[in-house]
Amino acid sequence: MSHSFDRLVDRRNTRSYKWDQGEKLFGEPDVLPLWVADMDFPSPPAVKEALIKRAELGLYGYAIRTDGYFEAIVHWFRERHHWELQPGWIADSPSIVTSLSLAVEQFSEPGAAVVIQTPVYYPFYDVIESNGRKVAKNSLLLRNGRFEMDYENLEALFKEGARLMLLCSPHNPGGRVWEREELLKLGELCLKYQVTVISDEIHCDLTFPGHTHTPFASLSAELADMTVTCLAATKTFNLPGLHTSFIVASNASLRRKIENRLKTLSLHMAQHFAQDAVEAAYREGAAWLDDMMAYVKSNLDYAIGFLAENLPQVKPLRPEGTYLLWVDCRGLGLNGKGLKDLMYLRAKVAFNEGSVFGTEGEGWLRINLACPRSILEQALKQFCDAANTAD
Repeated sequence: MSHSFDRLVDRRNTRSYKWDQGEKLFGEPDVLPLWVADMDFPSPPAVKEALIKRAELGLYGYAIRTDGYFEAIVHWFRERHHWELQPGWIADSPSIVTSLSLAVEQFSEPGAAVVIQTPVYYPFYDVIESNGRKVAKNSLLLRNGRFEMDYENLEALFKEGARLMLLCSPHNPGGRVWEREELLKLGELCLKYQVTVISDEIHCDLTFPGHTHTPFASLSAELADMTVTCLAATKTFNLPGLHTSFIVASNASLRRKIENRLKTLSLHMAQHFAQDAVEAAYREGAAWLDDMMAYVKSNLDYAIGFLAENLPQVKPLRPEGTYLLWVDCRGLGLNGKGLKDLMYLRAKVAFNEGSVFGTEGEGWLRINLACPRSILEQALKQFCDAANTAD
């Protein structure tokens, strides 16, 4: 491994969303944060170099996107995912959540049902409800230690009239890397009922050995024609503070609706820094990514082993991708408030409390594994010690 991920970077007092809100969010200033999905690893060296070079211009005027930026995206997805994109299919957006929200607005009517597979990344609920639509839950089935799709229930929702679905692939928080056959079965239903799919694939690069991400739109030309894929380099290379993402849609009508709405809201302009960082990451970050995921895999193995030995009442689901660990804590016999009190007040750690991902997440926690091992060790020890000494 040519990159080291053990180095501790003090992120306190850096305007960090993750590290500088302990008192505000958890009532304790010294809570150890392993919650929101950004990494405690520096981004690839090439990204830092590109940003320094850009900053040294000393003049931060309006910017454009270059052909090289789009070519870097196309090359990355060809090499990493065997998915052949055209530069014209790509449109920038400030964030994945922005794209999801605009898609709900553009591809459904007020009051319409929008399908999500729960438990799921909590902004999925927000973008549906804030646009005046209704959440249609297709709850995932927990079988043999992993989530599976409930196709029977899904078809029932489509029969009832749902014509838009937000897909989370790979799945957050459950860590499923959906298999090609699972996605094909989903695709058959979407084709049968003419359901537009907005596929959030921000975790696509974060898979563990033995598991391969399949872009939903790559399954067939017919499915690509009814899919908008939401992507970003930000999760892969730890760039979320740059607020940049992109959509991919081969269907020009779908793409233009998003592009036109972005322009209406004046969200279409290039940023001074973001495109350079993304291009550098995609062109020169592959070795860093491979090393980072190997490190996270070792963190994952450590966490599962530590919990099994020190707090066997909790049962983590072994993820197939992402750097997130979804842990069943129902064996502790605590409700949501009890779990929060255990974390924030007694253990002085902050994991994500599961109910924010939906009612199916009650009694669960999500742990961010993308941190130096010493932080993970400390957090798990504090959590287990507190749970084992609870009144």
